[in-house]
Amino acid sequence: MNADTPCPAASVLLIEDDRKTVAYIEKFFEETPIRITTATHGTQALELAVSGTWDCIILDRRLPGMDGLTILTHLRAKNIQTPVLFLTTMDSIHDRVRGLRSGGDDYLVKPFALTELSARIKSLLRRHKLPLNTTRLVFEDVEVDLLSREVWRAGVKLYIQPQELKLLEYFMRNPFVLLSREMLLQAVWDIDFPIRTNLVETHISRLRERLGRDCSPLIHTIKGQGYMLRNQ
Repeated sequence: MNADTPCPAASVLLIEDDRKTVAYIEKFFEETPIRITTATHGTQALELAVSGTWDCIILDRRLPGMDGLTILTHLRAKNIQTPVLFLTTMDSIHDRVRGLRSGGDDYLVKPFALTELSARIKSLLRRHKLPLNTTRLVFEDVEVDLLSREVWRAGVKLYIQPQELKLLEYFMRNPFVLLSREMLLQAVWDIDFPIRTNLVETHISRLRERLGRDCSPLIHTIKGQGYMLRNQ
């Protein structure tokens, strides 16, 4: 699945108070199976989020009536596990980490490309259907057995060190999602504060070597933004 793959049928709640952004998103998805319902006020949005059945929620951080973090906190307190994608101008590392730690599933900063928004929604829908206790992950010709801690590519068993395997697992649970260096540090190394280190770069380089330089590349560098697992 890539950005050009047709969207699966889904019901999405867009919580956004900027009318131009709403119109921009609604027009893009009007010819797709994704149905967009919009809420522009925080209190109204929470009522809809709690009462409706949504496949995904797109949530702004700054809203009239109630901010996005408060809305998400209420949802998670009610054990509503609908995947939530933050869409916001708040772009600091602290903001991203706080949003994800509050129960957000992904974080996209404005301004944004609609094709990336579409890819992230599709990834969230895929991940939401994938049980957390899944013990076998597959992407293209790569297979990971999380019980035996074994990895194969094109049927060939690979030697992967523990931290590289943890990194690969995170990528495979988040295909077609732009993962920033900070997100990888937090998820794989539990580092959620600014730090000067080449941990991410070093381990991604090693992981690419393990997966085979002569094979089709799967982990792509998005210059100035981060990394993405994709098939082209």
